[in-house]
Amino acid sequence: MDGTTEAATTPILTIAGPIATIRFNRPAVHNRIEPVDLAALMTHFAAIEADPGLRVVVLTGTGKSFSSGFHLGDLANKAEAPPPGPSFEEVANALEDLRLPVVCRLNGGVYGGSTDLVLCCDFRIGVDTAEMFMPAARLGVHYYPSGLRRYASRLGHNAAKRLFLTAEKIKAPEMLAIGYLTEMVPAAELDARVDALTARLAAMAPLAVQGIKRGLNEIARDAFDEDACRARAAATERSADLQEGLRAFREKRDPVFQGR
Repeated sequence: MDGTTEAATTPILTIAGPIATIRFNRPAVHNRIEPVDLAALMTHFAAIEADPGLRVVVLTGTGKSFSSGFHLGDLANKAEAPPPGPSFEEVANALEDLRLPVVCRLNGGVYGGSTDLVLCCDFRIGVDTAEMFMPAARLGVHYYPSGLRRYASRLGHNAAKRLFLTAEKIKAPEMLAIGYLTEMVPAAELDARVDALTARLAAMAPLAVQGIKRGLNEIARDAFDEDACRARAAATERSADLQEGLRAFREKRDPVFQGR
């Protein structure tokens, strides 16, 4: 997934079987995110949601960095004339709300608003040389509400305050310790570990995985809809996937789920 010789483009969507990969592709500027990239991401999200054959999404970057965040020049212009298209917050929320589980392949450093995109992912596997920092307070930026909520719910209030209020840079071992990373691996092992996790997720029952993900995300943002959760649970009890799962268990074989 290195791709460092490619020309800079908006994020690239590729699909291989049940796995969709979105890759930031501006390596010369550490995969800085431009307004046009936000629109491209929303288009990719819509395509993923519309594809019933997909089971997992991977989010990663080209080259040595994951992403350096939103272009500061565009951030300055936003105060005078907000650009057309989706906001960064809207894109982050849409990423978090994807029905499929999302694995962040954190191939390097992550900075600014892109740190929130990482937290939108359900699993965050990073190289042991990664680093991150959130410079909002140093730049005079008051962060948007859903990003603050994600930081606090994923990392706890103490870690969120430290990262936001001090703009301190932290390295991969501490990113793992505070829960920013769910796993830390040497660079040589990153692809193998991401492939193993995505294969495992793709083999799970889609209706159950997607319904549970939605419920857990609602709980994290204190917006849990218990009735809707019960309705999803009841639907899975009537599903062909449940019958297949039970049958495969009795027959001591791997289940083959169809998402229905």
